[in-house]
Amino acid sequence: MIPDIFSLSGRSALLIGGPTGIGFAAARLLQSAGATVYLAGRRPDVGAAAAASLGAAYIPVDVTEPATIQAAVDQIRADHGSLDVAVNGPGARINQPAESTSEEQWDDVVGTNLRGVFSACRIEGTAMLEQGRGAIVNIASLSAHAVNRPQRQAPYNASKAGLIAYTRSIAAEWAARGVRVNTVSPGYTETSLTQLNRSKTEVFGVWMAETPMGRCAKPEEIAGAILYLASDASSFTTGADIVVDGGYSLW
Repeated sequence: MIPDIFSLSGRSALLIGGPTGIGFAAARLLQSAGATVYLAGRRPDVGAAAAASLGAAYIPVDVTEPATIQAAVDQIRADHGSLDVAVNGPGARINQPAESTSEEQWDDVVGTNLRGVFSACRIEGTAMLEQGRGAIVNIASLSAHAVNRPQRQAPYNASKAGLIAYTRSIAAEWAARGVRVNTVSPGYTETSLTQLNRSKTEVFGVWMAETPMGRCAKPEEIAGAILYLASDASSFTTGADIVVDGGYSLW
């Protein structure tokens, strides 16, 4: 049956950034596909509430502190026996002209979006390599493919482009050992990360004019690509990047 290739029945899934936005939409979809989901993030109040709404578990994780990632992976393996799927979607952004961006601002964005996901992949990947199987999905961005305007966000763009390059590299290293690693690059999506700019007519108008479909994505529209990459439907796919941006990067 065709639907069976999307089934995650009997599998565990760790979603870093899972309590909100795209991560939460993905958690809900992966759970509906049969996965036992664990939501992870650095805000216990938000995370616990989100997990409760799904009847799932919440684990406190701050990707800038690798020990918290290790503790999460250890907990899932103790509870479930294996870590089968990991979705890494922490997000930090600053809108600042490049010439006035400080080292501290750069480190905050790149430390979360690139170094943090590096730590997550290293820890998750180690567990999956020991098992001989697993799927990792990293959340990149259209900003890895196109320079956004009118906002200025060079550190964010660089972090997401670097994430795709890093994902491709580890995908090549781990492919023959049973672990697949891919990215999804969302376009402008209705999440808290874009909320401020969506409220600014001078910014939002440019976004919509440059998006052929003329609207933002719903988080659920990104989640479908995540399920594909997490499931056996993509069993021969690794090192790939799926762009889901309403056509923004076409011109």
